[in-house]
Amino acid sequence: MSLAIGANIRRLRTAREWSQARLAREVCLAARVQGDPVGRQEVSRWETGKRKPREWLPFIAAALGVPVEELRTPAAPAEPPLPTLADFLPEGDPLSPLEGSPGRRIGIGEVGDLQQRVHGLRLADDVLAGGDLIRPALRDLRRAVKLYREGSFSGDVGRQLLRQIGELAQISGWIASDAGQHDEAERIYRLGISAARQAEDYTLAGNIAGSLAYQYANTGREAEGVTLAQAALNDAGSDAPPKARALYLDRVAWAHTKAGGVEHGQAAMRALGEAGQALSEDDPGAESPAYLYWVDGGELRVMESRVYTELHRPLRAVPLLREVLGGYDATHARELALYLSWLAVALADANEPEEAAAVAERVVSLSSDVASERTAERVRVVLRRLKEYAEVPEVAAVLANHQAA
Repeated sequence: MSLAIGANIRRLRTAREWSQARLAREVCLAARVQGDPVGRQEVSRWETGKRKPREWLPFIAAALGVPVEELRTPAAPAEPPLPTLADFLPEGDPLSPLEGSPGRRIGIGEVGDLQQRVHGLRLADDVLAGGDLIRPALRDLRRAVKLYREGSFSGDVGRQLLRQIGELAQISGWIASDAGQHDEAERIYRLGISAARQAEDYTLAGNIAGSLAYQYANTGREAEGVTLAQAALNDAGSDAPPKARALYLDRVAWAHTKAGGVEHGQAAMRALGEAGQALSEDDPGAESPAYLYWVDGGELRVMESRVYTELHRPLRAVPLLREVLGGYDATHARELALYLSWLAVALADANEPEEAAAVAERVVSLSSDVASERTAERVRVVLRRLKEYAEVPEVAAVLANHQAA
């Protein structure tokens, strides 16, 4: 019975697009109790069946606007439930306040300082690699979590602080992933999803979840990547800014591409089309989150070309990649190396080994000065692909030079 109640609580909560923290507050209001005797963790335990609501059940029903009996009646879903980000929250609550802490008062000024640190890390990530940034990123994240857990603040400042922790977790997780620290990146991403959901910023939660889905897709966990990328899109809802929806759909497309197979390939192409449609609805005068500054038509063309490359459709991939790379900022060495790596593979698929070798040489040269596991892995992918043409002199030279290095 507790499992049925938990499933109903979760179904009704997600239908209202409420976070677990929001439902906890509404239950306390319905019960007219002071303080916070019910928190996010308690709601999580109800939904997973780890604890029965008991005396809280009438107040849960009142908060959700349904009869108590509706919570008790097992639901028979007509179709499999959509994945949600609640399945990807960290164990426990790493953001819970520390008991007995002195509670130094935190103001909006300190939130602004943290916001500047987050923005600085993003700009640094444009030109530096994960190996260069991992230490300062983790240091800033630990400080921010400590500030939240040990400080005292108003409700609005608390939500702003959680939002910045979420943004910091997204860029720190990205940096850790780029440095090859995938387990650490996953822990950071899950922390960020929790922070964003507690702040009731579902657009940010979707961005963080999409980043984790991207890591899954690239590290042999393709099925999980598809599920999580779709959950990010589902949870953010139709009210997410067009740029955000385009980015979520980009992640869905990539996850399906990496999963392989005809059906996944078709799903990837549909997601790419929907991403382009979403971006076309963007109003330049409308406000979007600052962290979406890099999402534009060029970025969608990059993803489209990568999908075509992975699907072995070089006649579509090569022109797109050449177009994008023709105007790319050479100071972004890591991204330049990554995009060139897909061009090298697409040229090899197009039976142009001499051109592929020339591009591969640039990939190897750029990657040698970049402390990024992602570029290192792409070098390995390119060289493996070129071995089919080892008898071609230009290819042989590249392979020999890399082996000697």
